[in-house]
Amino acid sequence: MAIVAAPEPEPDFPALMRDVRPLKPDGRVQAPLPRPRPRPLHHAGHRLHSDNPDHSLFAQMLGWFEPAHIDIEHRSPGMPAHTLKKLKAGHWPVCAELDLHGLDRFEAHEQLALFLHRARHQGQCVRIIHGKGLSSRGEPVLPKMVRSWLTHHPDVLAFCETRLQHGGSGAVLALLRRPG
Repeated sequence: MAIVAAPEPEPDFPALMRDVRPLKPDGRVQAPLPRPRPRPLHHAGHRLHSDNPDHSLFAQMLGWFEPAHIDIEHRSPGMPAHTLKKLKAGHWPVCAELDLHGLDRFEAHEQLALFLHRARHQGQCVRIIHGKGLSSRGEPVLPKMVRSWLTHHPDVLAFCETRLQHGGSGAVLALLRRPG
């Protein structure tokens, strides 16, 4: 039969720290740490998490209908050629801006459709920031999708990439049809 020794009692913390003396202030100032950059909240309501086999099939086929290339600029049929030059030159002031960073394709499509509907009543030119897709796992999705959606939207007359100081290839300026 083995004899088990009784565990030693826990040491008393105040008794252990009895000889500790606080440091004298040395006059140094601790610089505050920079605040972290805000990150958009992800809404789980639009995700394709389901046991339904149709949903998994749909998730596999998503890339089939995406455009093969990215349009740098676009103008609707019947729009004069100088419209794009005027848009690039900043002829119309930007009346509203939408940032789609951190959204998936479904959330981005929903936000963009709502934004375009509301922005038409504020002015004619809007900036849409979709990002360059550098944080994407795999191939960037939003740049192609946003530009494809804008090309097919009935209220978008033209769009072009923004200047470098406003996002370059990570954003577009879009000219909207006036409400009528």
